[in-house]
Amino acid sequence: IASDGQAVVKFGHILAKQCLDQRCSLELLRASEHTHTISSQLGIVARVKAVTGESKASSELLLSNTQNLVRAVQHVLRAAEAACVKGLGQPSPDPEEEEVAAFCLQWRKNLSCHRAKEALNSKRDELGLRKTQEAKAEPTLMALVQEQPPQTRNIPKHPNPRKGHTVMDRHL
Repeated sequence: IASDGQAVVKFGHILAKQCLDQRCSLELLRASEHTHTISSQLGIVARVKAVTGESKASSELLLSNTQNLVRAVQHVLRAAEAACVKGLGQPSPDPEEEEVAAFCLQWRKNLSCHRAKEALNSKRDELGLRKTQEAKAEPTLMALVQEQPPQTRNIPKHPNPRKGHTVMDRHL
């Protein structure tokens, strides 16, 4: 789980570098750094627990850090959504940056399709406002990550993949 947190941190850093809006980029970097800290703490706590054995206090600390990491990852993904909506610059020829850009482009496409469908098919009240009980939730990056089975979560590889893992190879 801690190493998956580090994959999200890398994703956040790459996206922040591509973000055209400085405020969104800074928020994404801040969220990524916070996630990095919590992920590192979780790794340390897990290693200590492995050495010291089973205790209620260490199990509770491990669970608490894991929950904090989940919240931090969610914050990174919300900041990434904002960055994607504000706009991204061209990625460098780096395969990982291209992979992140393709992932975000897929989410933007899903969001645009959803909004277009809602605009055409939405039920509106007498004031022209959408009725909330019938409206579907907008797609999120978290949902895009969760809807893919673990073995197919990878964005298609660059024609010349590098050895080792890329940022999107991890199961988020």
